[in-house]
Amino acid sequence: MSLPRIAVDAMGGDEGVRVMVSGAALARRQHDQFKFLLVGDETRIKAALDAHPNMRGASEILHCEDVVGGDEKPTQALRRARTTSMGLAVNAVKAGDAGAAVSAGNTGALMAMSKLALRTMPGIDRPALAALLPSLGDHDVIMLDLGANTECDARNLVQFAIMGAAYSRIVTGQAEPRVRLLNIGTEDIKGTDQLQDAASRLRDATGLAMQFDGFIEADKINRGQCDVVVTDGFSGNIALKAIEGAARFVTDLLRNAFTSSLRSKIGFLVSRPATELLRHHLDPNNHNGAVFLGLNGVVVKSHGSANAAGVANAVAVAARLLEEDLTQRIAADLGTLQAAQSTPGEAA
Repeated sequence: MSLPRIAVDAMGGDEGVRVMVSGAALARRQHDQFKFLLVGDETRIKAALDAHPNMRGASEILHCEDVVGGDEKPTQALRRARTTSMGLAVNAVKAGDAGAAVSAGNTGALMAMSKLALRTMPGIDRPALAALLPSLGDHDVIMLDLGANTECDARNLVQFAIMGAAYSRIVTGQAEPRVRLLNIGTEDIKGTDQLQDAASRLRDATGLAMQFDGFIEADKINRGQCDVVVTDGFSGNIALKAIEGAARFVTDLLRNAFTSSLRSKIGFLVSRPATELLRHHLDPNNHNGAVFLGLNGVVVKSHGSANAAGVANAVAVAARLLEEDLTQRIAADLGTLQAAQSTPGEAA
């Protein structure tokens, strides 16, 4: 299958052009059908491409010198959407010049630009930010929303569940992913009115390609007990940062423990295969690529600190969603829910 090319914001992220171009080149070495529109300073991009002959004939450069700042307000970034590398990458998707956009830049600005340019799908009130998190199960767990919407009602949460389940079916291959709502307890009586309402709607929904399993607490997110965790962006972002912080704490703790004495260094050599496996699971580069779900197009957010392997993973996520037509899957599930609603005007 011939995939549309992927627009890469080559100027975004902590390392900018060098890592973004290297990541795209690595992705192409892993999947030689990938083609790219590299958006950014032409001189710098060409210099970076010199080290990657596999990108010849597979990439085009869209020159742009303006960059969205890491601390720039979304409203300010929107005013410069037509002149920044991020804005031009997203607008390439809108214009049909690319099938998807990947950026490691300012998350708030990327969401604002993507929503303005691509608009939300019919039946979706708000897009959500979804990411893959490591899990003790057979595959990663998807969690959304991770910060795009700090306040959500039950209708929003139901829409997030539908979008997350569609995404999960693509990455896990499961026909009916297990979906749970993040809560302070698993009992049916626990949680806010919005959570209770959302749970009731999901229990009553028929024909959806998901298995709603009620609530889940934050300490069980990575235990393999569900495939999709749904929450509002405020709680989701806090949970995500707590998970990332715990991962860094564990890796730092192990590093300090294994370098504290000669005996511990010898112990590290003996246990190295196990510690390398742990490091692999905890490395955010191996789970890189958060997706803005609910838009009329594919936009993937890479970690700002991602290395080339992390960027390559983000590119692979974008390509997979294009190949599997995520947008159409979400639209079909929304249609199923709307058809099953018993009260007019309640469609989610």
